Amino acid sequence: MHKTLEFSDLLRLIDDRSTAFRAAVAAAPSLDLPVPTCPGWTLYDLVQHIGEGRRRWAATVAAGPDATARTPAQGDVVAPREREAALAWLAGSTELLLAALREAGPDQGCFTAWGNTQTPHTAGGVARHQVQEIAVHTYDAQLTVGESAVLPLEVGLDGVEENLFIASYSTSAWPHKPTAFDLHATEGRSWRLTVDGDGARTTRLPAPGEDPDAAGFSVHGTASELVLWLYNRISVDDLRTEGDRELLDLLLAWEPEDWA
Repeated sequence: MHKTLEFSDLLRLIDDRSTAFRAAVAAAPSLDLPVPTCPGWTLYDLVQHIGEGRRRWAATVAAGPDATARTPAQGDVVAPREREAALAWLAGSTELLLAALREAGPDQGCFTAWGNTQTPHTAGGVARHQVQEIAVHTYDAQLTVGESAVLPLEVGLDGVEENLFIASYSTSAWPHKPTAFDLHATEGRSWRLTVDGDGARTTRLPAPGEDPDAAGFSVHGTASELVLWLYNRISVDDLRTEGDRELLDLLLAWEPEDWA
């Protein structure tokens, strides 16, 4: 059965991926290593992004449902250059975020930085997105230091849907012939992104009344590969595809008004 991860699982995975990120940083010969999947960034830049970002999200969650923008982080928002100090600063950043999320609980309203999507504007929605942001950047860090880089299974399976729910939802009319894009994880889960006159939205497959042959374009890969493709870490050419590739080009070129 396809179930969304519980809030406690999201917090556990934030902690797990943050620990893995710090392990990659600890293994690096230098924080000046270039990050191949983040052009122009060094590993230090990635450390800064992860630490400062988690501190800002901690403050935003703590600000509660009345916040209308991301809240500036309090305390030291600059990553130390010395490795051990940077690792301690990263650990502190993670704990601030986890503490804010625990205090808020999954249903508390929260500024999220995304507009009208299939993901709620709650602390639970933020936690779900944070798992993916930290996991993908952990992949970046692991790749940088030459470690085996892959997303854990439960992170990947949740991440496909989480990304589609936010990044591929629209109420603007699709300006072409209605079609659908299917994503199939080899671990046994599938999703359909439908685009038509009502916009774009994602459903889980199989679903009653949905023709498995209706997709104009389909992508097959492991859950990890699908997420990494959605986050532009790997190419669709690295995955198995079926259908009309021009439809994918149309989707990637589409700029709905509510994505502005």
